[in-house]
Amino acid sequence: MNRQAQSAVLFVLGAALLHAGLTDLYLRYVKAGLRPLVLAAGVVLIATALATAWYEWRAGPGQQEHAHREPRVSWLLVLPLFALIRVAPPALGSYSAMRTGTALQQSYGYAQLPKSGPLRLGLADYAGRAVYEHGKGLADRQITITGFVALDRAGAPYLVRMALNCCAADAQPVKVGLTGRIPPVLKPDGWLQVTGTYTARRTKDTVNGGPIPYLEVTRARPVPTPRDPYDETWNN
Repeated sequence: MNRQAQSAVLFVLGAALLHAGLTDLYLRYVKAGLRPLVLAAGVVLIATALATAWYEWRAGPGQQEHAHREPRVSWLLVLPLFALIRVAPPALGSYSAMRTGTALQQSYGYAQLPKSGPLRLGLADYAGRAVYEHGKGLADRQITITGFVALDRAGAPYLVRMALNCCAADAQPVKVGLTGRIPPVLKPDGWLQVTGTYTARRTKDTVNGGPIPYLEVTRARPVPTPRDPYDETWNN
């Protein structure tokens, strides 16, 4: 491409990154902590595009470098940029979760829980405490966790959060099995807020043999998809 075309593509790409970083769209691609880098990359690309265009304008028609005409089909490479601006991709859901082994890992340490009263825990936090602390501090407590629904091949329900290290490309599921008063109709990928009690019941993930704890459900209600559908706390 000639320099004018290059600067146009750089400008559109920079604008797409700024749009993603200034909205919640970037959360579909990278973890929340990377927002400053997304914005910085957008600014750098736009500045580079403007500098390139200014250089070409200053050079004048007689000094601009000659470029061979590019195949028109090459402009199709710009289409993903417009898709990034106009269409937000869905977060990874039950299809990916049930085809990937649980990523549950033992934490270096767990924050101290209040000694009494209901508990509202992250799904990965509950799963880690249930498996690696054998439910210490969870017994006989009302516990609330939130995640999306996934069903295995036998129809058994799980509550899942996709955990990530950096970006959606490395997202892996953490799963909690559901038992007790489970709603009669569950829609895969639908988000639920589940309240229940700790149970020592366990199973092994059929994909990688990893541990999956259970929650004894007392009630469940649908909730909207959260602003950030990924869980970044599991590897802290």
